[in-house]
Amino acid sequence: MIFSHISDTHLGFVQYHSEEREDDVYSAFNQAIDTSINDHVDFVIFAGDIFHVPTPSGKAILVLANALKRLKRNNIDSFFILGEHDISRMRATPIPFVYHNLEFSKYIGNGKPFQYKDIMILGYDKRRKNEIHTFEQDFAIADIEAKNHTGHKILVLHQGITEINKFAGELNSTDLPKNFTYYAMGHLHERELKKFNHLGGPIAYPGSIELTSSEGIKETQKGFYEVDISTSEAKPNWIRLDTRPQYSVRTSFENLTREVNNLSEKIQSFSRKPIVEIKIHGDNIETDLVQSQISRLFPLTLRCLWKTIMSEENEGSVFIDKPAKIDDEMLKLAKDILNSESLANFAINDLLPLLSKNQIGEANHLVIENFNQFKKGVKKC
Repeated sequence: MIFSHISDTHLGFVQYHSEEREDDVYSAFNQAIDTSINDHVDFVIFAGDIFHVPTPSGKAILVLANALKRLKRNNIDSFFILGEHDISRMRATPIPFVYHNLEFSKYIGNGKPFQYKDIMILGYDKRRKNEIHTFEQDFAIADIEAKNHTGHKILVLHQGITEINKFAGELNSTDLPKNFTYYAMGHLHERELKKFNHLGGPIAYPGSIELTSSEGIKETQKGFYEVDISTSEAKPNWIRLDTRPQYSVRTSFENLTREVNNLSEKIQSFSRKPIVEIKIHGDNIETDLVQSQISRLFPLTLRCLWKTIMSEENEGSVFIDKPAKIDDEMLKLAKDILNSESLANFAINDLLPLLSKNQIGEANHLVIENFNQFKKGVKKC
């Protein structure tokens, strides 16, 4: 038996206000679905952040509907949980529930075990930092359920694990229930696969299916996992998707012409125009000369960006050595300044993470939702 583990599809994501970039996401998603069908998987798990915003466009809704319909026609069931991008802060009914109600897909994010043939599948929707403590009791119950089940046990989560990414970590691996044979994870956009002796199976992050704005421009590979559970051990096999190439190049002003020549030669035969970012360092950089060289790449790229950097600039994060409790301190300061615990939680736990990743559109959407919710409260008063 084989199943597909797909995560962070972010359907409806539009980068650079470009229709081509929106279609790139749909292309990668449909590749994952079509490959799953062609490989005759038994079922598919979507591990959260199905849509890019809680109120997706009609096109994004239709793309998912058509994909789920294709799975159904091929007798392939699917299961999903919700990520933070799927959940409205106004607590409105999430759009993916429509597919559950129409029986196109099965919602499993409520922590209730679901029996599929001889497999137990159990999932939890994304929980914010101030809700993480609620996992302790839920995981204890889930571990008992898993221990009493004789077949494969799959746990589906949309959370960061500290041992895999300490900056995005929300849980430790030791916090997880230990009796599951596969941990189908979402949230981290980089592919990760790690085994721990204290867990019954691997922790697997397939990563996002396409680069999003929070990841920056870089040369990378995107894909999903097909997991073989025909034996007692879950064996994930990563499947690469054909995505638009992206390159971030650092060069000196003196070597810019040569770098542009190399890039031009490299990308001119590509079937899809790549996205290119060039970082130029050096003294006395002449903007007009830079622009004339960069413009040679415009016909060959979907988008070509450039910026100058200081020779001694450290491109690492200035927050690498931040205190572990800085979020708690910021929350405390916000409460004192705003004189409101709910507003402080909104500012630090909801709004700040989006702004720190330059997700301006999502932040704006969140502010509008919060304001509308505030207006409703005023009317009731």
